[in-house]
This record gives sequence, C-alpha cells and structure tokens, in this order.
Amino acid sequence: MARRTGYPLLAGLAAVAVLVSAAIFVGAGGGPAASGTGTPRAGTTVAPVASGTWVGAWSAAPVSAEPGAPEGHPDASLRNVVHLSAGGSAARVRVSNLFGTRPLVLAHATVALAAAPGGPAAVPGTVRRLTFGTHPEVTVPAGAELTSDAVRLDVPADTDLLVTLHTPAASGPVTHHRFARQTGYLARGDRAADVSGAAYTERTAHWRYVTAVDVWTDRAEGAVVVLGDSITDGITATFGADHRWTDFLADRLRTEPGAPRYAVLNQGISGNRILRGAPRGSPANGPAALTRLERDVLSHSGAEVLIVQLGVNDILKTPHRTDPARIADGLAELARRAQRHGLRVVGTTLLPFGGHPKHSARLEAVRREVNDRVRRGDAGFDAVVDLDAALRDPGRPERLRPAYDSGDHVHPNDAGFRAMADAVDPALLGAAPPHGGSRAGVRAAAEQAGH
Repeated sequence: MARRTGYPLLAGLAAVAVLVSAAIFVGAGGGPAASGTGTPRAGTTVAPVASGTWVGAWSAAPVSAEPGAPEGHPDASLRNVVHLSAGGSAARVRVSNLFGTRPLVLAHATVALAAAPGGPAAVPGTVRRLTFGTHPEVTVPAGAELTSDAVRLDVPADTDLLVTLHTPAASGPVTHHRFARQTGYLARGDRAADVSGAAYTERTAHWRYVTAVDVWTDRAEGAVVVLGDSITDGITATFGADHRWTDFLADRLRTEPGAPRYAVLNQGISGNRILRGAPRGSPANGPAALTRLERDVLSHSGAEVLIVQLGVNDILKTPHRTDPARIADGLAELARRAQRHGLRVVGTTLLPFGGHPKHSARLEAVRREVNDRVRRGDAGFDAVVDLDAALRDPGRPERLRPAYDSGDHVHPNDAGFRAMADAVDPALLGAAPPHGGSRAGVRAAAEQAGH
C-alpha cells in the first residue's frame, strides 16, 4: 500500500509538523476535546482555532476480556499500533474498561507517530502525553470508557499511530480486540514516553484497551462505519499489512477524484451475528449487532454512513437461522435505527460459503433468499453493494471465486478484500440520506426537543 513509501519522510518532517500544529492552537478554555459522552470537557488544555471537526480516524470494537491475563498487566506499558484512515492537526483517544471487573488505573498514556510501519519505535519529537480532564493519571471504572483530552499533533492519514498505556497495578480482565491482524507490544515498567522501541520485547496480536482515535481535521468530511463480522474484521488479511477490505476502501476514498473524503472505521467482530449474541463460553463473537449499534456505530465522531456486512454467521453458525425473512427483518431494524440518527445506511449482500464443511443446499437457499430480499429493498437500506456478485465464482455461484478465496471457503484473501472495496461505488456513500437531513441536523433537532 502507499503508506509503505511515505515513512522515510516522517522523521525529517517531524519538527515542521510540531510547529504547524502548534500554530493553530490556543490555550485552555473552549476547545473541542470531549469526554466519552461527546460533551465538551471543561479545563481542556488544547483548543483548535482553525476550521475543522472531530472525525473518527481508527476504531476497533471491544470484544471480550483478554485470555490468559486475569489480573491485567501490572507495571507494564502496552503499546498499541493503530492505522489512521484520516489525518488532522490534533488527536484524542478512547479507552475502554468494558469487560473489566475492577477500576483500571492508567498512570501514563501517550500517542506518537510510528517511525516505521507496524514497529514500536516513535518518530522523535512526536510523543505527546495524554490527559483526561487535564489529569495525567486517570481511573476508568469497570464497564466504562473515557476519551482523552486533545493533544496537538499533526497526524497524516494512512499512517500508524502508537497509543501507549502504562498500567501500574493489577487491574483485572483486559478489554481487548482479539483479531488485530497487527502486532502490539508490551514493555515492563513505565516506558510510555520511550521513543525507542527497544524495551518493547513482548508481542501480542491484540489491541488492548484502546477502541478509537479521533482527529481534528478539515481533510475529512466525516466517517463511514462498517459494522461486520470476521470478513470485515479481516482475519485472513495479510498480517500487519492493513489489507482488510475497509483499508482498501479508505485508500479509495482518500485518493480517487470525486470520492467523498470520508474516513473508514472498522467495527467488525469475528463470529458476529445480527440476531444472536455470543453463546456462553464464546465471548469473542461479541453481542448481537442489534445490541451493539449504539456503542459501535452511533458513538463514533463524524459518523455519516453505515455499511452493514452481516448475516453469514446467522445462517452458518449453530443454531442455524433458516428463515430469510427474520434475517432481512434484523437488517431492516439496523437500518431504521441508524437512519433515525441521520446516517445513510448501505447494505451488502452475503458472500457465498460453498465448500465450507457446514454448507448445505438448505443453507445455500437461505443465503440466496436473503440476498434477493436485500437487492429488492426489503431490508430498508438506502443503497446496496452486491458483494455476492462481485466475488462469487461464475461457474459455481455458491462458492467464492478461487482467486478470492483464502482457502477456508468463507473468508476472502487480500485480492478478495480489494475486490470488495472495488465493488463500492463511492457515489453511494456521498449521497444525502433520502430519509432527510444530516446526522448533525437530526442530533440538533433531538437535542432541541429535549431527547
């Protein structure tokens, strides 16, 4: 991807970036840094005066408690590597203790530009300490999340950001996103301010505690949030390469002439279903999509469009949903609820899974009927992307095209993920919601009405 060629420039431009970002900020009082509820936070130390807005640049849905870490990571620094789909002149970070059973103490938190893709070292001069309500240390209650104050930092799009959290004591279960497809790092002691990555000798494939990064920007008009399952989570994408289909879509929206300048937020959870939450003993599948819409879509800054890529697991996983109308009704409920909040909602057809051990003629008939209902508008989407047509094998339409199959006959490979992104007409995303108004307008009307 294009980002692999841009990193040598970051170190040389770091000093200039610091000066530019500093030039558009003033002191405390009146800045847009926000709490987890989205309301202005008093006492903010950073206040942009240049035009712009907060837009989500990266996200990952909190999924479950990290296995093998019942006490958390006492006296450790957790360095998360996240890839931004939009750039800006400031950043703020959301941290979650959703699956915690005790208060989570963060003694030191920082952000920095990564010196190289996927690595733990920072670009010199870019490390910024995060505060929460101006406090350098914060306690996140069990089950809660908090958003940091804004920090001045010129963050380019298509770049890795390092988000580092020092947890000084045992804090109980660690809220994490299981399939990051990205290396994360751990160092012993407080190494949150380290520029060098030398102390970060322990590695993980999870994102820990961090669930979103917003940027203050005039470079993006808003965000597309993709609510999906393991196909959106990208569990078969090349590790560390940012080759999920949402990454390819972000590239298109950032570079193609005429495309709406939207960031893309990936809210995929492997195993996720529309109608049924994770069974007991399988927390990694997440709650049913109908119950996570508020948390994983509507809460994100600048969300303007929702893409729904769900339904395969409802059919394929036990107990199988074999009533196409029930699945289509669930999709329609997602669409209605998001539309009521002013989002444009784009649905996708269900990819084929022929060749999977659980595939059968009966389940194939259900998948095809769901797709027919989606295509003819029964699910209530504002627009539809026909992923089935884009990726199926013309000779065996119950299967993925071999060139797009990762080998498990359910999940695409990198080429398939690119084909998914290429199937999206950017014009479908930029059109105004036919149900009336922008998200901002709908929210303002609700606030005026006292809702």
